[in-house]
Amino acid sequence: MTEEGRAFEQLFHDEPAVWLQWKSYEAAVLPNIGANLIAFRDNENGYMLLREPSPEEMDAFREKPVIHGIPVLFPPNRYEDGTFTWNGRKYTFPVNEEKTGNHLHGFFHTAAWTIDNYGVSASESYAQLSITIEETHPIYTYLPHHFTLRLRYSLSDSGLQQHIMVQNLDTEPMPCLLAFHTTINAPFAPGSTADDCRFTMTTGDRWELNERMLPTGAYQPMKQGELEMKSTGVSPFWESMDNHYTSATKNGRNMMELTDSKEGVTLVYDVGTAYKQWMIWNNGATPGFFCPEPQLNLVNAPNVALPAEQIGLVSLEPGGIWEETSRLYLRK
Repeated sequence: MTEEGRAFEQLFHDEPAVWLQWKSYEAAVLPNIGANLIAFRDNENGYMLLREPSPEEMDAFREKPVIHGIPVLFPPNRYEDGTFTWNGRKYTFPVNEEKTGNHLHGFFHTAAWTIDNYGVSASESYAQLSITIEETHPIYTYLPHHFTLRLRYSLSDSGLQQHIMVQNLDTEPMPCLLAFHTTINAPFAPGSTADDCRFTMTTGDRWELNERMLPTGAYQPMKQGELEMKSTGVSPFWESMDNHYTSATKNGRNMMELTDSKEGVTLVYDVGTAYKQWMIWNNGATPGFFCPEPQLNLVNAPNVALPAEQIGLVSLEPGGIWEETSRLYLRK
């Protein structure tokens, strides 16, 4: 512990959590619910940057922990008929989205993770969590590989940093399919409204999706609002969005920026350039929150006949490590 930072275990409402504090910043992560970073706050200004469940919503949140905080999706998004073949091996997942007949969002956002350590240094407070899949783990039934996901969150003067690592501990290569269903409050300031909010995102082309919300492999024309999203900015609720895009770095970075004109402050979500795709969902254009989701791979990627590099279909070799760092911070 220092005067500037703390790291400790304490309930988030009724759920075990690891809390981090650094000056005016505060965050909480839930080890038993997918290592979800459920809160990121600036207490000095009263900002609640991520959508948090209320005490009354906790049971519903535990039942469906996807639209609060930062859930880990592995594999992310939709897979046709809950199956794909990769490297000569067939993978079969439960079909859990009845209306599309697809598998949705993987298994790690509901699984229990292990708290590796937490603490405070001279420059940050931090917590590291991990989950290892081997033959005795229930997830091994669907992803029959020996591997570890390790997630580290830290708070400092530079905001909230996230470091994710996937390590293949197996003797065979494995598919590395990952995203974060990040749920951003809009507005995040107590005195602001959705009308005060505009955002930009480093999107490239928009993927065409069929009636099952799966990519056809083609792109579709951009609407005016999508062009503004890439340039001057647009309301997060300009129209209903459940859209899929390629990423397109800008000034060497891959990010979403949400600006509150009333507060004169911008929330920057710099996700790192390894994420080659974006999803964006805004709950039917309902003001309150939206989800800019950095995604390593194209939706349904192993079932799409396009080059692996183009669609972010990463093969992780035996003993190999894939990692990326993202950051959420405020800029005035």
